[in-house]
Amino acid sequence: MISFDHVSYRYPFQDTDAVSDLTFNVSPGSVVLVTGVSGCGKTTLMRLANGLCPHYYEGSLDGHVRIFDKDTQTSSVSELSEMVGTLFQDPEDQFFALNVRDEMGFALKTAGVEAETVEKRIDEVSARLEITELLKNSISALSEGQKQRVALGEILVTLPRALILDEPSANLDPEATARLAQELHTLKKAEYAILIVDHRLHWLRDVADEVIVMKEGRICRRGSFDILNDVALRKEYGLREAEVADVRQTLPETDRHNCVLEAKGLTFDYEHNNHKKGFAQLKKLFASTAAPSDRPVLLENINFTLPVGITALIGDNGSGKTTLARLITGLNHGTGELFVRGRPTPNDELLKHAGLVLQNADHQLQMRSVREEIRACLFAAGRDSTNEIQIESLLDTFSLLPLADRHPQSLSGGQKQRLVIACALAKDPDILILDEPTSGLDGENMKRVACVLNQTAADGKAVLLITHDLELLALCAQRALRMHSLKQSNFSSGESSL
Repeated sequence: MISFDHVSYRYPFQDTDAVSDLTFNVSPGSVVLVTGVSGCGKTTLMRLANGLCPHYYEGSLDGHVRIFDKDTQTSSVSELSEMVGTLFQDPEDQFFALNVRDEMGFALKTAGVEAETVEKRIDEVSARLEITELLKNSISALSEGQKQRVALGEILVTLPRALILDEPSANLDPEATARLAQELHTLKKAEYAILIVDHRLHWLRDVADEVIVMKEGRICRRGSFDILNDVALRKEYGLREAEVADVRQTLPETDRHNCVLEAKGLTFDYEHNNHKKGFAQLKKLFASTAAPSDRPVLLENINFTLPVGITALIGDNGSGKTTLARLITGLNHGTGELFVRGRPTPNDELLKHAGLVLQNADHQLQMRSVREEIRACLFAAGRDSTNEIQIESLLDTFSLLPLADRHPQSLSGGQKQRLVIACALAKDPDILILDEPTSGLDGENMKRVACVLNQTAADGKAVLLITHDLELLALCAQRALRMHSLKQSNFSSGESSL
């Protein structure tokens, strides 16, 4: 089991404990869910459970953390990793290889496991997780949701006795999330001890055996999943909903009314875009690891309109939603025509009209402080970057003002997510595009983002919301573009439908 016995931990150079007096067990065959607002200590708890605290992050630890009777303070991280596998919130943090099959077999091969055994385990786990079709793909060609499933697969092939899953549903579509829940049932029957840290709750209703709610580094409530049915409790601790309706099929299609963006004949092919030469060179360089069947995603003859208001872009993991977002902001080059408020807009002018929030917030943070990130965005957009009142207003909107002088990379995942949304809004764009903007957000901050998006739409802007978050869709989505992927990664086209 995973056992915490009166555990307190303090990071180096800090004046207060990150977590205090934690006591709980995760027994074989059970799932324990830990939740709470961003910054409550969930990530530190996870790092304690796999030995990264104190071995990697150093700091001081009081009490005892044991993994199947091995004390984490006297056992090395490599010893602990043989018993407990960790799925990180950002799966890229744990990738080493260039293609999926090599990645899934990496740990076994480095441990000297026979090749025949490695291949057998890869095939078995891939079939269970329904990722067999990805085995020949390069890692870079995967969507964030696909990366998450591959990362779980590479852990399961090593046959650990315990699992730690950090926001495992954050990038998964609802159908993939349901399959993950079913896989957890299977792992419980196989006597795995499973610790899950997550903001999204509803998908674990029939999976979690115990729920632990944290606040300011302490366990404040615990019990069965039923405690989350209490509306007052969820409001008090800023939690998400315990039950969520699926509104995807009830959202109306987009129309031409009050159109901000229109796409005509939009076509994209990685091998034939403006970066064809560079892509071909990379493909040749990695020919030994990228199989011929690893085809690039294509968009063919797409026509749609994006009106004022909030439009949800809906589709399965890997269907090309992020590629489309990059295309209509000019980050990828394709063919066809794009019109902003009725005027034809060339590729190199698209970003003047659009604010983009990428799925991985780290890719958009480059400055030395939170305040400087907002100031840099104002400057890039040709706005007054010396307006401290406006900067502080934006930070305050997203509860980031107390963190204004912190380095962006020192923030939690949820804080980074809110910062990049604030940066996009600083541009005052005609079109705001957000790719999974609530993947690391608790209930309170998810509602804050939904409120900001509703206000942005009310101000006459077009918001394109790429998300699998059913709670967010229910709160603010007004209409939908539906992306249907076909066998060869082509997409059906039609007015107001993808």
